[in-house]
Amino acid sequence: MAVAQANATASARAEIARLHRAPEPDVLAPLLKDAALDPESRGRVERRALGMLAELRSAQSSGWVNQFLQEYRLNTSEGIALLSLAEAFLRVPDPETADLLIADKLGDADWKAHKGKSHSAMVNSATWGLVIGRALVSESSQASVLKKLVARAGEPFVRQAVGAAMRMMGEIFVMGRTIEEAVTRMKKRENRGFTASFDMLGEAARTFPDAERYYRSYEDAIRAVGNSPELGHSISVKLSALHPRYEVAQYDRCVSSLTEQVEALATLAKNFGIAFTIDAEETERLEMSLDIIEKIAGLPALKGWDGLGMAIQAYGKRARPTIAWADSIGRQTGRRIATRLVKGAYWDSEIKHAQEQGLSDYPLFTRKAATDVSYLACAKDMLAARNIYPAFATHNALTVATILEWAGTAKDFEFQRLHGMGQGLYEKLVREEGYHTRIYAPVGGHRDLLAYLVRRLLENGANSSFVHQLADEKLTDADILADPVAKIVAVGGTRHPRIPLPADLFAPERTNSAGLDLNDRRELNRVRQAVAVHPLASAQSKSGQKPAASASADGKGHPAMTRALKAFPDWAATSVEHRASCLERLGDLLERERDTLMALAVQEAKKTIPDALGEVREAVDFCRYYAAQARAGLQPVELPGPTGERNLLRMEGRGAWVCIAPWNFPLAIFLGQVTAALVAGNTVIAKPAPQTPEIAAFAVGLAHGAGIPEDALILAAGGPEVGQALMEDVRIAGVAFTGSTATAKRIARTLLADDDRAIIPLIAETGGINAMIVDSTALPEQVVQDVVTSAFRSAGQRCSALRLLLLQEEIADRTLEMLAGAMDALIVGDPSDPRTDVGPVIDQGAYDRLMEHRADSQKSWLKTIEAPDEGLFVPPTLIKVAKMEDVGREWFGPLLHVTTWKAGQLAETIARVNKSGFGLTMGLHSRIARSADEVEDLATVGNLYVNRSMIGAIVGSQPFGGEGLSGTGPKAGGPHYLPRFCAERVTSTDTTSSGGNASLLSLDDVGI
Repeated sequence: MAVAQANATASARAEIARLHRAPEPDVLAPLLKDAALDPESRGRVERRALGMLAELRSAQSSGWVNQFLQEYRLNTSEGIALLSLAEAFLRVPDPETADLLIADKLGDADWKAHKGKSHSAMVNSATWGLVIGRALVSESSQASVLKKLVARAGEPFVRQAVGAAMRMMGEIFVMGRTIEEAVTRMKKRENRGFTASFDMLGEAARTFPDAERYYRSYEDAIRAVGNSPELGHSISVKLSALHPRYEVAQYDRCVSSLTEQVEALATLAKNFGIAFTIDAEETERLEMSLDIIEKIAGLPALKGWDGLGMAIQAYGKRARPTIAWADSIGRQTGRRIATRLVKGAYWDSEIKHAQEQGLSDYPLFTRKAATDVSYLACAKDMLAARNIYPAFATHNALTVATILEWAGTAKDFEFQRLHGMGQGLYEKLVREEGYHTRIYAPVGGHRDLLAYLVRRLLENGANSSFVHQLADEKLTDADILADPVAKIVAVGGTRHPRIPLPADLFAPERTNSAGLDLNDRRELNRVRQAVAVHPLASAQSKSGQKPAASASADGKGHPAMTRALKAFPDWAATSVEHRASCLERLGDLLERERDTLMALAVQEAKKTIPDALGEVREAVDFCRYYAAQARAGLQPVELPGPTGERNLLRMEGRGAWVCIAPWNFPLAIFLGQVTAALVAGNTVIAKPAPQTPEIAAFAVGLAHGAGIPEDALILAAGGPEVGQALMEDVRIAGVAFTGSTATAKRIARTLLADDDRAIIPLIAETGGINAMIVDSTALPEQVVQDVVTSAFRSAGQRCSALRLLLLQEEIADRTLEMLAGAMDALIVGDPSDPRTDVGPVIDQGAYDRLMEHRADSQKSWLKTIEAPDEGLFVPPTLIKVAKMEDVGREWFGPLLHVTTWKAGQLAETIARVNKSGFGLTMGLHSRIARSADEVEDLATVGNLYVNRSMIGAIVGSQPFGGEGLSGTGPKAGGPHYLPRFCAERVTSTDTTSSGGNASLLSLDDVGI
């Protein structure tokens, strides 16, 4: 029996793995069969659901919150403005910025269009408040009169009113600020007959102190609820709140730690006689959470306790086998596992993540109706399971009616709804028909409310949500209760047409580079083994291209240049289509040899595994993007002109180019330069950095294998002397360089030193003192995450990396405290280890320079962390400076300088950053759209990143390059890059020279 049970559990886990990114139609096919109703059952379900609709409308007509959501939908500018205001306002500590936020969100929306439209007096009153608020923040003459009137009530009139409104909205969705307050509120008449599952607010811990705080709040909640176990309340726990690194790459340290914490909490809950549910989170964490739940379920101390529960998200393709797994674990451990079925809470971010990572498919359904089908099929399985206690969390009347139909007379299950949502749906079922319904009740202060509030508004304000549709007067009951099975059958079970597969994100122009799912533990372990093997011998045998120092120049110039010039006419004569096809074949070869290239990047360039994967993907994207750009933009173009004349513009190769690549992107930038020059019709001498010749050699070998002649692409490995010799050869047609500003200037001087030398293009991309500006409206958790990524990922060795953090004074202390905690969670170590966040710097020279500056700044350290003693590991360090001008140069490593700026001085702050002369990247974290516009207008930088990290530019989406001391342009990976490699030539032909304008005379009804 035990063997059979173990086999059933293993089979369910195998099915979970198989369906992770399976095609949507394949996953839906069996679900459609089991979610369908026969006509007789469908009729009963519809009749019951219609009655529920009437009850819902009656309850919600007196509930202003639902009408408020309907009046201000997320597809209107007013709805978005309110969402943004609600998300940010309560955390802003200073009045000046609060006023700017209010003006930004209320100032442009059309609030007057909503006056008097709602059936709710409360909503109409709120609308009048918004109309007045907009007037107060506008610049019109009427506004000035109104401001004078309001001024009598005090300066902060609008600010206080908005603050009160935001707090009131928060209270609608949060049961209480403390667990004691929440338990007391559940005793009110409005909640009679319901039980609660209390969720201590906190989307995720960013630091170990955060995790400790959340753990204590869970302990306190269990004790508070356990003091009255007869009330039947329970506790919900988020694993991500208990560990700041709840990630697959950190499996070994986080799973063991979380298991210990959950064991302690579950034991406490058992002792108090209350239930304990582990919440669902992003799909990448699913299998980790199952491992933890399985270990907890198997603990002897918890044997016989049916209080252990888990949540499953129906929008995930793996939901159904996860239910089978839970049933199997329950059978193995002799308990019923309380299983909460929800639609899902992270749909939008999951879609974006899969697209960004270039994954094979999505882990969830792309259509709302498909999620509904999945929910119904899963619900049927749960009702049939013997080792599951079903809990159906839904606000959908059709779903509730269907479950009741399938359940028959049985009532051994419960429904669940969110606090603040779904009023009217369950009151009759609970108070008259005896069904059990639990309210999911968030508990916490305004600091932790924000992320939860926005998530709830997004879910229930979306056009496809049942709550939204119920309030939409344009929809009939038939529309609202339409059968989701029929909807999916009608579209053949296909994916949503506006959500392409990640591979097709840039279609039809090109195929997106394929990624690897490093959040799949099996795949991550495979990659770890692949990169741990030193690949050099294998790489050389595959490529046939061994790196070798180029010969020195002689009196006739560099010998590599002689070869390249000899090959130029034949290569330039090939068609654009032929050259583009070579690039596409090279992109395919790069993906085929991904493991070898990643191993080279890890072993030679000291890149971490995620960075090595990103390196290969960017190189592939360059190949495919420039191939597509060449086809579209390098063909001859006939230009307009007077009749009897033909003007033809041709884009042709210039000759032999020298491409000099850096060590920090030894494949992506190396091939980006090379492929652009080649597809434009030039031959290329490619000089890699002396630190990374092996990966360049392998890439050149692949390029030759893709059809690029050996003399059209020549590898010139070596040190600075090789580059200098090439620069001194007067026959070169152009230079593409990425590296330091000082080297770029030396190259420019060399190219201009000889008065008799041709003036040739120099495309230079250099570094910068890249700053991030953070105001008090920014979400601290997001800021800290993006700062850590921007400053310390790749050991700070990216051109775009954050060097200077500028925090508004009012939020500096809190942000720095959180940043210090996040730094403590980083791991510095071997780049081939998936756990490593920060690897070594590239060489001894870089290490010595950085460590000397770090030592010189020791008195100004705000935070540093431990790093291995052996190796070139520079500990990530936060250094305080008195003013931004004290950072006079770029420190190319994990050293971040920080200072503050004053509220109301955004323009002056930008001007001071501009004065550095560098202009590569800048970051801004602010919820004030007008501030983003101001930075966009004033900042002299090539790439501005708003409310996100400052690294990881995507080819074709975020062309990269700077200005001033940071480079010449044009931007790599952008639409203006290829023409710089071309000679533009125009031929103008007088077609009448042989007698008469035949094209004109051939027209009908001419004037002769």
